[in-house]
Amino acid sequence: MDPVYAPGTGTPEVGGFTSFEAQKMLRGLMGINIVGGDLVEVSPPFDTAGITSLNGVQMMWEILCLMASKIGTEKGRLDD
Repeated sequence: MDPVYAPGTGTPEVGGFTSFEAQKMLRGLMGINIVGGDLVEVSPPFDTAGITSLNGVQMMWEILCLMASKIGTEKGRLDD
């Protein structure tokens, strides 16, 4: 993500994605069998406002929702 949306990282990526773009990309994976996800480079000392942590939590929530949706659909518990 762009440092504007994730300043608390050791390797800022200038010109990176916005938080909205990252959400859209993850939501675009709906239906794919996601078996895990990884959140890296969140360093609270570099981001005293907590913006990076909030965005990181949101992205992990999106990944967990993808995983839960796929499992629920396979077991016939959720509709698309």
